Amino acid sequence: MTVPQILVLRLPGCDPKKCSALKLARHGLVRLFRSPRQIRGRPIILNPFVSRAFSPGDRVQAEKMGILVLDCSWKDAIEKFQNRLRGESRCLPYLVAANPVNYGKVGKLSTAEAAAAALFILGYPTDAKSLLKLFKWGPHFFDLNADPLSDYQSAANSYEIVKRQRAYMPDVFTEEA
Repeated sequence: MTVPQILVLRLPGCDPKKCSALKLARHGLVRLFRSPRQIRGRPIILNPFVSRAFSPGDRVQAEKMGILVLDCSWKDAIEKFQNRLRGESRCLPYLVAANPVNYGKVGKLSTAEAAAAALFILGYPTDAKSLLKLFKWGPHFFDLNADPLSDYQSAANSYEIVKRQRAYMPDVFTEEA
């Protein structure tokens, strides 16, 4: 088992003082890129604006090519994710942010939270927790999302992830959906 490499494409607009990606890079936990042209291969791209969910079924591709997380302001996110990036885009399932900027908001994860969630879902909980231990709010992310992360980790594919996340989103999904 090879732990997937976390690749971060850092784009303008993120406050450097609050940037979780820069802190991870300073500690050598991620590879930081400033241009999409610098990224080789076809990594799994964590993209909140696509419909196919990230799942344990993406493990082989992630181990081989890495996981790419875009680091930008949420204000610019839709525009930035429309840029053509080489790789397979996947969205993370229902998770609640623990970072101080978006605490309690569904899906508005920091770069560090997104990377940690992806590693956890793929079956690397120790590595996921080591990413977030750098932040005082980091361990709380796993407390907030303990049940969903455990459920997602045992899913086989994207379809099962979507099915399982419905249990955490009763107001969004109905029995007919």
